[in-house]
Order: sequence, then structure tokens, then C-alpha cells
Amino acid sequence: MNRKTFIQKILATILITLPAYIFVRCSSDTGNESSQNPIPIPTGNCLNNGTNNSIDRNHGHSLNVSKEDIQAGIDKAYSIQGSANHNHIITVTTANFSSLRNNNSINVTSTSGGGHTHTVTVSCA
Repeated sequence: MNRKTFIQKILATILITLPAYIFVRCSSDTGNESSQNPIPIPTGNCLNNGTNNSIDRNHGHSLNVSKEDIQAGIDKAYSIQGSANHNHIITVTTANFSSLRNNNSINVTSTSGGGHTHTVTVSCA
């Protein structure tokens, strides 16, 4: 095989395999990249309506993040003891308050208490 024939065969191979590779790679894609890294969709209005709070594996803990705290927007530690027999603290940061002012939910992990932690979700009402 001479050099010209060799180069022609290599180019032909590339021209056939490259589109096939792209086709196979694209067809294995779910086509829904937003489900992997969703863009937060604002719901509610924290500054007007305050917040709703959810505490995973809750057993008596409670939290109230006020409209005034959101407006002030400075780091704040909250006790979430509620009626539980032990306490946890969460810290809502300036960046978290900024998200809430933009009507986006936040997730914060509590300190350890009673041998466990909680993930606290704060969303706009």
C-alpha cells in the first residue's frame, strides 16, 4: 500500500466513524440535561409572605425565619429545638438570605444533637 492509499483509507475511516460515534453518543443522552442540574424556579414571595420550613426526619423540631430576618440579610443562627428533647442549631448565611430574597429555596444542615443532624429546607410562602 502506498502513502496516498493509506491516507485515503484513514480519512475514509474517520469520516465514517466520527458521525457514527456522535450519533451513538447523542442517542444515549437522556435529552433532559436540566433534570441533572435543575435551575431553581422561584416560588412564593419570601419578603411578602415569609417562609415555609421543612425539617427532614423531624421529631418535634421547629423553625421560624421571619420576613424581617430575610430583609436584614445578615448571618443568623437559629435554634430548632421546638418540642424535641435536644437542640440543633442552623446558620442561615448572607448568601442564603440573598437566595430567599430572590424567592429561591435553601437547604441547611443542622449541628449534631442527640447523635444526628437534620437537613432543613426553607422555601418562600
